[in-house]
Amino acid sequence: MRFPLALTMKIASHIVKHKVRKTPKFAMVLQLEPLHTCNLTCTGCGRIREYSTNLKDMVPLEKCLAVAMECEAPMVSICGGEPLIYPKIEELIAGLLDQGRVLYICTNGVFMRKKMRDYLAAIYTAETEPTLKKLVEEKLISEKEADAIRNANDAARKKVVIRPTKWMYWNVHVDGLEFTHDLIVEREGVFKECVEAIKMAKICGYQVATNTTVYKETDVQELEDMFKYLSSLEVDGHTISPGYEYDAAKKDMVSRLGKQPEDFFLTRKMTRQKFAKIEQWGKMFTIFGTPVYQEFLAGKRELTCTAWAIPTYNVKGWKAPCYLMTDGHYPGYQEMLTKVEWEKYGVVNGIARDPRCENCMVHCGYDPSGALGTNYQRGDNWKNFAYNFGAKPKPFPASPELVKTAFNGVTIGKGHLAEAKAVLNSPRAAMNGAQATFRQEAATNQHEAHVGSHCGTGDTSERDELLAKIKDVKK
Repeated sequence: MRFPLALTMKIASHIVKHKVRKTPKFAMVLQLEPLHTCNLTCTGCGRIREYSTNLKDMVPLEKCLAVAMECEAPMVSICGGEPLIYPKIEELIAGLLDQGRVLYICTNGVFMRKKMRDYLAAIYTAETEPTLKKLVEEKLISEKEADAIRNANDAARKKVVIRPTKWMYWNVHVDGLEFTHDLIVEREGVFKECVEAIKMAKICGYQVATNTTVYKETDVQELEDMFKYLSSLEVDGHTISPGYEYDAAKKDMVSRLGKQPEDFFLTRKMTRQKFAKIEQWGKMFTIFGTPVYQEFLAGKRELTCTAWAIPTYNVKGWKAPCYLMTDGHYPGYQEMLTKVEWEKYGVVNGIARDPRCENCMVHCGYDPSGALGTNYQRGDNWKNFAYNFGAKPKPFPASPELVKTAFNGVTIGKGHLAEAKAVLNSPRAAMNGAQATFRQEAATNQHEAHVGSHCGTGDTSERDELLAKIKDVKK
């Protein structure tokens, strides 16, 4: 099977139940954002800008668990912000698993290894030693960290931790190979950390998926190479979606980066060009998403947006109409379903009901449409069944050449800050103190758990100050 049977049956039974009841609208996946704090400032992400006045706010643990019960979605995607910053993330995951949910922990990967070390410390016995030794051999943990795991105190052994289970996936954000990914997340070294976290997770017995957003400058061949490399790491599946110019992201693009949105985000025409090979990728790799949605991305059919099937809850309430557009927040799930005029949104027969929807073909709006049978065509149910129950694609063979292709940035001295480093290493840079500023910035970014003195505020002043110094040196 392409997907685990237990997961498949849970989703299928949920759909059948509501079809039998003739429920007009129901949740498939809850996008739960317990906070919007993040340790990165990714290009194309408007979250920490849209909620810039609420970055210190968090949804209480009890409320997070209550809203999952309220909408009854069988799957919960814990996102944000960076969810691993949430102080009660372990308790939240444990609580949702107790409710019987399928979980995706959407993370940038920076804190994953720390959370997995916590898990190893909590469960360590002599039987764990081979796993620990392998992690040390693979340089995924240090000897010092291994000793700390072996000698963990009672508090560490009693701590609630994130344990491997068939009901949970780490869902790691990977937007390309090393150079591209580090450029998009605006920090060198993050791709390498993601890879090491994925490797550690697989050794420890976790399920791992990846999530990729495709932008205008994304190279199609690079995407295929990325899937090959991730497949060689035995990643369990991939979600891929086109980059969409929603309001918060567009505003950040102009105000913070001085870029025009049309130079970065995809139009519908561009999306179909970028995703022309999506069906072929679906056969080569374990792409999460129905074949009907893949046909839509490739431009072979139209679908009607079903954003109500993937509702979002965050610090302000139930966000509507969708994950990316905000026309209001509601205190209750049913109130949101009732009050939002859903017929005002989406694209029907190629015509946008709302101009903001014109170029949207994103996963959270249209993938549920493929599962729910909107715009049904004869044979769709069989396509979905055959895709899901068909043989899972085999891992792509690992090779030194594939690794070399993947690590095409800072690892070989060609990171996106390479030019800046060269400028700052010049004698003139040394005279005005820019070298010291850069080295201090680089040192703080090297540690996997570092989030900077401006963690979660969306404040990019540290980097902006550095770039200003670089500009002065170039004059």
